[in-house]
Amino acid sequence: MVLLENDTFLSELTKLFDKSRLSGSVTLTIKRYNGHNKPVPRDGKPPLPKPTEYLCLVRAALRSKKISTIIHSKDVNKFQQAYWTHLKSNINGLKKLKKVKSAKPKAH
Repeated sequence: MVLLENDTFLSELTKLFDKSRLSGSVTLTIKRYNGHNKPVPRDGKPPLPKPTEYLCLVRAALRSKKISTIIHSKDVNKFQQAYWTHLKSNINGLKKLKKVKSAKPKAH
């Protein structure tokens, strides 16, 4: 997985969306990230220090191509605006669902 800067991530995400038009789908995940790259230590070992600021980890994957970025709390609003703009412009591949007519008997 490649860790990118926020702007680079968005441009690579656009490329993934373009590739997914031919076949496949882009999977996006967003989660809270505390900045630790190590697992939680076992009992008896000193605990990891508490983070002073929680970050946001964003991952995108298309087939075997995976990219990710880390967003600081001060940059969340700016990133979110750019991210939603990308999603709106690239979400045109959805199929329209057909409404199912139910055969309910009419009450007299």
